[in-house]
Amino acid sequence: MAEMNERVTRGVKILRGDPKKAILRLSGPMMIAMVVQTLYNLVDAIWVSGLGADALAAVGLFFPFMMFLMGFSNGIGIGGGSAVSRRIGERKKEAADNTALHTLVLTVVIGAVMSFPFLPILPKIFSMMGATGNVNKMATGYSRVIVGGALLLFFSNMANNLLRAEGDAKRSMYAIVLGSVLNIILDPIFIYLLKMGVVGAAWATMISIGITAIILFIWLFYKRDTYINLRFSEFKPNKSIVGEILRVGVPASFSMISMSIAMYLLNMIIIKASGTNGVAVFTSGWRIVSLGTIPLMGIATGVTAVVASSYGEKNINKLKVGYHYAIKIGVLIEACIAIATFIFARPISYIFTYSKGAKVIADDLILFLKWMAPMYPFVPLGMLTSAMFQGIGKGERAFIVTFTRTVILQVFFCYFLAITLNYGFIGILWGILIGNLSASTFAFTWGNLTISKLFKTIDKKQEVKQPEDKI
Repeated sequence: MAEMNERVTRGVKILRGDPKKAILRLSGPMMIAMVVQTLYNLVDAIWVSGLGADALAAVGLFFPFMMFLMGFSNGIGIGGGSAVSRRIGERKKEAADNTALHTLVLTVVIGAVMSFPFLPILPKIFSMMGATGNVNKMATGYSRVIVGGALLLFFSNMANNLLRAEGDAKRSMYAIVLGSVLNIILDPIFIYLLKMGVVGAAWATMISIGITAIILFIWLFYKRDTYINLRFSEFKPNKSIVGEILRVGVPASFSMISMSIAMYLLNMIIIKASGTNGVAVFTSGWRIVSLGTIPLMGIATGVTAVVASSYGEKNINKLKVGYHYAIKIGVLIEACIAIATFIFARPISYIFTYSKGAKVIADDLILFLKWMAPMYPFVPLGMLTSAMFQGIGKGERAFIVTFTRTVILQVFFCYFLAITLNYGFIGILWGILIGNLSASTFAFTWGNLTISKLFKTIDKKQEVKQPEDKI
């Protein structure tokens, strides 16, 4: 039964309504947010590149740490958001509020543990990585600003996930777009006008995140027009809620980390198979592939929320409709991107090969882009299945899907074809393609088998309850 004091917002009505409409309304704003955020990352890299090779090296040295922070901050947010959406589907308002409070507490604790202890030892860490002199100094200065403000990053990601969890994708989009646009504006001011260099880029990032965090804080704690009410006076510690959040959050965090591991291993294989030019082709081409899958990241956030709400509602048919509809939309979008990439491979490649020194990789990059085109329509099968698993609280399955694709199958086929069978660069192309296609097929099959099992589980529970209802 729905709780008597429940105030249903527009976002919650969307979550509890038609799953197809819910997927579209939640995914659209997040697609826009992801595009703007990607644009910011590109512009940020351009501004830093103007400072020279040492500055780029300094930011590059911090990249693994940034991936680590982003992975865990997003992971806890995804885990908490998924659990909140399930409570919304169950019509348990107080439980949803308490779950959101648990997410906030976990965010603060984990954010503090993963940031503050590293501040004093950052110079030593970069020294161990081989950074000396000016590069070490810049890397330390840059990282201290970001790590010191990590709690703001954790809070912002958590708050955005809570908004999406209750169907309020538009405000989440506003927050992400605001932060990205602010960063684009502040970068040249802090880097060049104030002559702060690479440290200025870090301050531009943290000030943008800080302003976004303040706005999110006002929405959640002062304006209080959200479905979720965050009042610490009503906080009731519960180990099972913590476990539920971490069961999705921790695997989601490690999924991002596994992608970094896969990139490292692939680079090693590519260097051995086709030298540094092969690495240049792969890194440049993979940036284009990543841009092409941005729409799926937006759809995935919608899938997690809709699936979680439907699962909490015990409406497995609604869950299945939402999941399959999202995949159809994803496949259609990615098929269009695949065709465009194949047709315009040459002009796209010019972005990375316009200089005399880079022209040597032009033909191989065009070949890479054309070979990757058939992969795009298969990506939704894996990515959106992972989002579905997160929605039903099976975070470990989402991690297995990602790890199988990135570290196991992709790396295995690349090594086998490029090194063992000595096909070189062509073997790399075949390996990436076969690895991703087979992993996506495996994920989609597993996803559908899981839904079929959910149907049987819910039906059995309802059969057990029927005799009690008649009494």
